[in-house]
Amino acid sequence: MDVGEMKRYICATFAGVSAPEANGDTFFVYDPDRDLPAERQLPFATLVTGDHYDDASALSRPGAWRLNIGLPRAAYAALLPGRGGSDADVDHTAADVLLPHPVYAGQHWVCVVNPGEATLGTVRQLLAEAYEFAVRRHLNHRNRRASS
Repeated sequence: MDVGEMKRYICATFAGVSAPEANGDTFFVYDPDRDLPAERQLPFATLVTGDHYDDASALSRPGAWRLNIGLPRAAYAALLPGRGGSDADVDHTAADVLLPHPVYAGQHWVCVVNPGEATLGTVRQLLAEAYEFAVRRHLNHRNRRASS
């Protein structure tokens, strides 16, 4: 799957998602009414195509891109037990390997450089879980605002 196919998959699979872009990267935000203020637009997944934010994955290589997925704490802990932060011994340039995010592992983010046959099934499950978490956060916020 290439970066364009992944973007199309996420946008077609998950309702209410906006996909703003910056520097060739895409940020997937659950915003069903397209009315979230900028400070509330927190992505549940991102597609990064260059070394704009970190260079751990060496995304300047031809064809390299990284999918990042933000998970609930329990899901992250079950998937990568004992890996609450980025690990110095992890090769973040490895393709098609699920890894803790090089910068945001402490916030329960995982990543995969060029997801393929080895990780695609898991990636789809994790995207669904991250999306459902984003929906719950969105609804909780709306309910708190409505009850104030």
